[in-house]
Amino acid sequence: MSARFQRWVKEWIDENILPGANSDIETNEKKAARLTDKVLAEAVAAGFSKFEIDGERKRVGIMVQTAVADTTDFDVDAYHLKSQLAQENEDGD
Repeated sequence: MSARFQRWVKEWIDENILPGANSDIETNEKKAARLTDKVLAEAVAAGFSKFEIDGERKRVGIMVQTAVADTTDFDVDAYHLKSQLAQENEDGD
Protein backbone atom coordinates (compact mmCIF):
# COMPACT_ATOMS: atom_id res chain seq x y z
CA MET A 1 0.00 0.00 0.00
CA SER A 2 1.39 3.38 -0.86
CA ALA A 3 2.23 5.41 2.22
CA ARG A 4 0.03 8.29 1.09
CA PHE A 5 -2.98 6.06 0.50
CA GLN A 6 -2.40 4.19 3.77
CA ARG A 7 -2.28 7.46 5.75
CA TRP A 8 -5.43 8.66 4.03
CA VAL A 9 -7.31 5.41 4.81
CA LYS A 10 -6.19 5.48 8.46
CA GLU A 11 -7.35 9.09 8.80
CA TRP A 12 -10.68 8.23 7.17
CA ILE A 13 -11.19 5.32 9.56
CA ASP A 14 -10.31 7.50 12.58
CA GLU A 15 -12.79 10.16 11.48
CA ASN A 16 -15.64 7.88 10.41
CA ILE A 17 -15.57 4.75 12.58
CA LEU A 18 -15.94 5.23 16.31
CA PRO A 19 -14.71 2.38 18.52
CA GLY A 20 -17.54 0.33 19.97
CA ALA A 21 -20.19 2.32 18.09
CA ASN A 22 -21.90 -0.55 16.27
CA SER A 23 -25.62 -0.86 16.76
CA ASP A 24 -27.62 -4.07 17.10
CA ILE A 25 -29.34 -3.36 13.79
CA GLU A 26 -26.35 -4.06 11.55
CA THR A 27 -23.87 -6.92 11.89
CA ASN A 28 -20.16 -6.15 11.97
CA GLU A 29 -19.71 -7.88 8.60
CA LYS A 30 -22.41 -5.84 6.88
CA LYS A 31 -21.20 -2.60 8.42
CA ALA A 32 -17.60 -3.35 7.41
CA ALA A 33 -18.66 -4.13 3.83
CA ARG A 34 -20.74 -0.94 3.62
CA LEU A 35 -17.95 1.23 5.05
CA THR A 36 -15.32 -0.42 2.84
CA ASP A 37 -17.38 0.49 -0.22
CA LYS A 38 -17.76 4.02 1.14
CA VAL A 39 -14.05 4.55 1.84
CA LEU A 40 -13.10 3.21 -1.60
CA ALA A 41 -15.65 5.49 -3.29
CA GLU A 42 -14.30 8.47 -1.35
CA ALA A 43 -10.76 7.45 -2.34
CA VAL A 44 -11.74 7.88 -5.99
CA ALA A 45 -13.13 11.33 -5.18
CA ALA A 46 -9.93 12.16 -3.28
CA GLY A 47 -7.91 11.57 -6.44
CA PHE A 48 -6.38 8.14 -5.91
CA SER A 49 -5.94 6.07 -9.05
CA LYS A 50 -8.12 3.06 -9.88
CA PHE A 51 -4.97 0.92 -10.05
CA GLU A 52 -3.91 2.01 -6.56
CA ILE A 53 -7.38 1.44 -5.09
CA ASP A 54 -7.90 -1.96 -6.75
CA GLY A 55 -4.47 -3.12 -5.58
CA GLU A 56 -5.29 -2.32 -1.97
CA ARG A 57 -8.98 -3.26 -1.85
CA LYS A 58 -8.40 -6.38 0.28
CA ARG A 59 -6.08 -4.64 2.76
CA VAL A 60 -8.48 -1.70 3.15
CA GLY A 61 -11.29 -4.16 3.83
CA ILE A 62 -9.27 -5.78 6.59
CA MET A 63 -8.45 -2.39 8.14
CA VAL A 64 -12.13 -1.42 8.13
CA GLN A 65 -13.20 -4.81 9.56
CA THR A 66 -10.69 -4.40 12.38
CA ALA A 67 -11.96 -0.91 13.20
CA VAL A 68 -15.62 -2.01 13.12
CA ALA A 69 -14.94 -5.02 15.35
CA ASP A 70 -13.11 -2.89 17.94
CA THR A 71 -15.18 -2.93 21.12
CA THR A 72 -13.11 -0.34 22.95
CA ASP A 73 -15.46 1.86 24.88
CA PHE A 74 -15.02 5.55 24.21
CA ASP A 75 -16.86 7.98 26.45
CA VAL A 76 -17.50 11.02 24.27
CA ASP A 77 -18.89 13.07 27.16
CA ALA A 78 -15.79 12.48 29.29
CA TYR A 79 -13.60 13.43 26.34
CA HIS A 80 -15.45 16.72 25.85
CA LEU A 81 -15.33 17.50 29.57
CA LYS A 82 -11.59 16.83 29.73
CA SER A 83 -11.05 19.02 26.67
CA GLN A 84 -13.01 21.88 28.22
CA LEU A 85 -11.11 21.56 31.49
CA ALA A 86 -7.79 21.56 29.67
CA GLN A 87 -8.74 24.76 27.86
CA GLU A 88 -9.84 26.42 31.08
CA ASN A 89 -6.65 25.44 32.91
CA GLU A 90 -4.51 26.47 29.94
CA ASP A 91 -1.89 23.91 30.90
CA GLY A 92 -3.33 21.02 28.91
CA ASP A 93 -3.85 18.82 31.97
